[in-house]
Amino acid sequence: MHIELTPAPVPNAPVLLLIAGLGGMGSYWLPQRATLSEHYQLVIYDQRGTGENKEPLPNDYCLADMAQEIHTAMLHQGITHYSVLGHALGGLVALQLALDYPAAIDKLAIINGWLQLNAHTRRCFAVRETLLRDSGPAAYLQAQPLFLYPADWMAANQPRLEAEEAMHNAHFQGTENLTRRLNALKAADFHATAAHIHQPVLVICSRDDLLVPWNCSEELHNALPDSLLEIMPWGGHACNVTAASDFNQRLLRLLATEPAYHKEIV
Repeated sequence: MHIELTPAPVPNAPVLLLIAGLGGMGSYWLPQRATLSEHYQLVIYDQRGTGENKEPLPNDYCLADMAQEIHTAMLHQGITHYSVLGHALGGLVALQLALDYPAAIDKLAIINGWLQLNAHTRRCFAVRETLLRDSGPAAYLQAQPLFLYPADWMAANQPRLEAEEAMHNAHFQGTENLTRRLNALKAADFHATAAHIHQPVLVICSRDDLLVPWNCSEELHNALPDSLLEIMPWGGHACNVTAASDFNQRLLRLLATEPAYHKEIV
């Protein structure tokens, strides 16, 4: 698996692994790169089946596979200890990494994540799957921003949305790979295992997220032994993109929090 390592800002700088959501592309983290790379050595990658790591995925592909692939790639780079920032599906992979490789994981930061797929989120994905199946990838990608961004942000950023749509069409991961990755996402359930995750976890969400209701993050926070819930008032599902400056400030402050997080809502 091809991964990218940014230069360490100082000798022995902490390592932060960035895991995107269902789109799978490391380019998702562009709004965070400059800020985070001043403090961390970043590991950024396209998930297996997407982008530079595009290949056919097996029918039984699951979260444990996603976690094993990136952890093995980290070991190949000589990285044995790191923190993880994950968005949605990427946050689920982060939880799986903490369960499967606990000695390697320092902290987790999970954006708009969940314990188990919410009924509303399941309906949203069903609509998107119908578009993909009946109308094709172009229609699926045209509708995608509706689930990611607030309406006012979309209205003010039409040229950017058109450029993103063209880029996603050019680099589409393929219907079969997307379906298999989505099936892995839908099958994830951390109700029985969240209590075994003992690393500090920052759970961050946006109150106006259309795809994943904010209370899913609250439920995840309540199930984790050592977590902090941060609720942003605006930003949609991709709040780290639409409200990048606010998000980055909150993230850096909370990643630096010592000792371990306390159970509270900020």
